[in-house]
Amino acid sequence: MASRGVASYNEPDRTPPTKKSMPTRFVQGFRELLAAALVANDPSSGKKLGSCIGVYAFYDYDGEPIYVGQTWENFGTRIGRHLRGQRSDTLAYRILDPFEVADMELFPVEELRKDVDKKRKLDAIEYSVYLKAIADSKYRAILNEKIPPVSASVELPASYRFTLVPKELREDREHPDVRIARRAETLARVAAVAHERGEVSAGLRRVIVIQAVRLADLAAARLAYAEGRKRPSPDAIDVPALVGNVMVEFAGEGDDDDQDTGGAAKPAVDVVHGSPRISVGSERQHAHPVAQDVKPADDLANADER
Repeated sequence: MASRGVASYNEPDRTPPTKKSMPTRFVQGFRELLAAALVANDPSSGKKLGSCIGVYAFYDYDGEPIYVGQTWENFGTRIGRHLRGQRSDTLAYRILDPFEVADMELFPVEELRKDVDKKRKLDAIEYSVYLKAIADSKYRAILNEKIPPVSASVELPASYRFTLVPKELREDREHPDVRIARRAETLARVAAVAHERGEVSAGLRRVIVIQAVRLADLAAARLAYAEGRKRPSPDAIDVPALVGNVMVEFAGEGDDDDQDTGGAAKPAVDVVHGSPRISVGSERQHAHPVAQDVKPADDLANADER
């Protein structure tokens, strides 16, 4: 049972509650659905998804893609750092608001774990997922501070998509006023980082613009609803004109030796592909029973991962 609020502070002496009982119902439900997703089976490898390597994507309450990343450690550890606050990289945690993540999609490629060319092949899959996210986004941009290394487009492996928001709590969490407040707070935090540090990446400044556009779009939609008007078209704001090229990292930006800042695609990559895209679960209902939580590692390994 989740902590009950102010009244729970003032109860008489009793056995202390467990740590797992302290979060709100939403946080507990979110973590349970995340844990259940990570213990789901990957048919290709026979392993639990949380133990697999691969590429992942996050989506907001509108199904809008917001972030793409990869891990050659495992999904359980990497995604735990993003969504459970277990990151030593405070900046990355501020860029992506975990409460804005409603769905996640996993592209496991465990068969590449021992491949000597693993990184290049993972980069190719990540870049292809990134291109798909850009194409599917109404803003034609997502919240990645670092654009994945440019690679030739490859066929995507089988994927698994899960909802992370408890069905009974979704209506409240996806309310526009709640999301507007969260986006404004997230934007303020990231902008504060740019102000306090001064020397930040162009990618971070790009994220500030994209987050500001996302906030303006949702706030404008809420205003239109209040006035009985149709929601403004996303075309009202030309995001590519504001942020420039989102297909390749800004020249001189970042420290990846394999980043192609010239914009030329790398040679085709022979990736071991899965079957055509499959979906485990649905976008609105989790398909797996709640299982024991997957514990991400505390150490921050493989700093090159995005």
